[in-house]
Amino acid sequence: MTATGTVTVPYPASGILVEAEAFTHYGGWVLDSQYELEMGSPYLLAHGNGKPVADAKTAMTVPKGEEGEYNVWVRAKDWVPGHHPGRFNLVINGATLPIEFGANDKDWTWEFGGKVQLRAGKTTLTLHDLTGFCGRCDAIFFTKEDKLPPPNGVDEQARAWRRKLRGLPDQPVDGGTFDVVVVGGGVVGAAAALTAARLGERVALVHNRPFLGGNASVEVGLRPRGVTGPLVDELSARHPNGDIKAKTLLDAEAKATLFMEYTVYNAATTTTTTTTSAPTVTITSIDARHARTGREIRLRAPIFIDCSGRAILGLYAHAETLFGQESRAEYNESLAPPARDTTHHGNTVFFRTRMNSSPAPFPPVPWATAVAKDFSDLRGQLTRPGLENGDGPQVVLPPTTPVSVPRRMKGPLTHFWEYGNYLDPYTSGERIRDHLLRAIYGTFSNVKTLEPDTYANLALEWVAFVPATGEFRRYKGAYVLSEGDIRSHRPFHDGVVFNDGAFCLHYPNANASATPTNNDSGHAHARHHDYDFRLHYWEWDERDRHPYAVPLRCLYSANVANLLMAGKHVSATHIAISNMKFMGNGAQHALATAAAAHLCHKYATTPAGIYEQRGGQWLGELKELCARITGTGTHHAEDSKDRGERVKSRL
Repeated sequence: MTATGTVTVPYPASGILVEAEAFTHYGGWVLDSQYELEMGSPYLLAHGNGKPVADAKTAMTVPKGEEGEYNVWVRAKDWVPGHHPGRFNLVINGATLPIEFGANDKDWTWEFGGKVQLRAGKTTLTLHDLTGFCGRCDAIFFTKEDKLPPPNGVDEQARAWRRKLRGLPDQPVDGGTFDVVVVGGGVVGAAAALTAARLGERVALVHNRPFLGGNASVEVGLRPRGVTGPLVDELSARHPNGDIKAKTLLDAEAKATLFMEYTVYNAATTTTTTTTSAPTVTITSIDARHARTGREIRLRAPIFIDCSGRAILGLYAHAETLFGQESRAEYNESLAPPARDTTHHGNTVFFRTRMNSSPAPFPPVPWATAVAKDFSDLRGQLTRPGLENGDGPQVVLPPTTPVSVPRRMKGPLTHFWEYGNYLDPYTSGERIRDHLLRAIYGTFSNVKTLEPDTYANLALEWVAFVPATGEFRRYKGAYVLSEGDIRSHRPFHDGVVFNDGAFCLHYPNANASATPTNNDSGHAHARHHDYDFRLHYWEWDERDRHPYAVPLRCLYSANVANLLMAGKHVSATHIAISNMKFMGNGAQHALATAAAAHLCHKYATTPAGIYEQRGGQWLGELKELCARITGTGTHHAEDSKDRGERVKSRL
């Protein structure tokens, strides 16, 4: 939990580092490890929705002979500069330091807490929340050195400083060698790992959260859509507490090993160059770090499946990727914009309100209403895990939708709460989440303020701190699926699974100058011009409602030989991925990639090797295996247009 040590760096090199995530008792604080790759470390979050949370507590040991006067540094963040909504105190041996942390108008930084006298032996530390509005503490550092603050970056120098002071090895320890490693434990990754294990492969599943499911997890709560099938239904069924059953199923598989709360931060590769072909990159291992202990491990496998939804292995292995919206001309897509841009689907934070039997006070939140403005519509709630689009209080009617919009699109849609479409999803995730929290708190305050008698008892029952994430980079595979492929049900001789559903395109408010209109194909648009956290309009094109084929070539990297992918980052255009992104659809990719990994192991080949094998026996075997796993019988994916209805009924 605590460690002492000395390192050779230009900032304090000796002292006692206490990581907040290593506290013995979190109290009402929660561990937030989502943004470690952005800001450097997991941290504790005081997420009380306006009510200060219970204290987090721990103890550290001052070695004998090291007693004396120490400088105190606390790494914290003022997440709304000028307003300081996330303030907290540090209490040492019962004495509160005379500074409120999280109130310095700065992003993540080390704040000086003054000097304290410490005796040898046990010292107690307490984080005391003052607001209930997302105060956050990364670490506490005690040093006798009067130097510059500790390193504040996310680079290797900062990581080495932390490792040394925590007594951790300089290099990752061996975490094992497997037949296949799956990264990302959403519905897609869980499906890939479970399928691989049931096919007899020794599989490791690496996931950065304490719950499996991703956007369907109990931390978020979406219901898987698209094609599901027996296995997906099995693993996404929910326990009474809302958690999906994926972990229970995987824990029962002898061939499966779960690495929960591990963030992948590196991939080692080798490159083979020949005179007749382009260089071939192969991933040999990946490194992952545990959120609570900082333990770093190295996992090896001949095949890797990226189910992270953010092409994370591709970034580390320098795989070819796609990002944003392709232009209309690039793939001849009717729904694409005239010019290429970097707009992508944003994130959503779910919430739920309730009416108490007595008044539920809520403090003034000018820092939140600055985002919400006059918005006062709390519809679009998560009623319970797996049931979104719930109703809610509404004081002022939002901008209306056209009369011709289909009735079901006029409802209280959860996904109209969205932000981040223009920001870098890899470096701005925390900022996006925080903006949505401000929007929710501000809207809630507006409702209670505008009709104080009606909503005096209205309370926030639950607000997620883990957002439903949208679009990141997509891989470029041996083939890029496009809108035309889906609409025409293009036959693929390497079609391995089916996907289904509508083109689901989210457009933020910068498009307000080009207000669309409905047309006969069922496109639906909802207008929320004045609020940057509300979608401007939403394209929902159900096409012909028949399933379509997904070729194997969309499920492996174009330039990383042993990298398969499944989910919303497969090889497809922005328009095509708006249909393929549904969790049920991604799980179908997962089943196919697990089957492909199984055959790669069986025949000592690569995914491209399966596709390119002369005679096609391996590809034929893969298609038969996928048909058996998905329950589609002998209806191969190249038959999607002619046999769509029969296949759909089986899926």
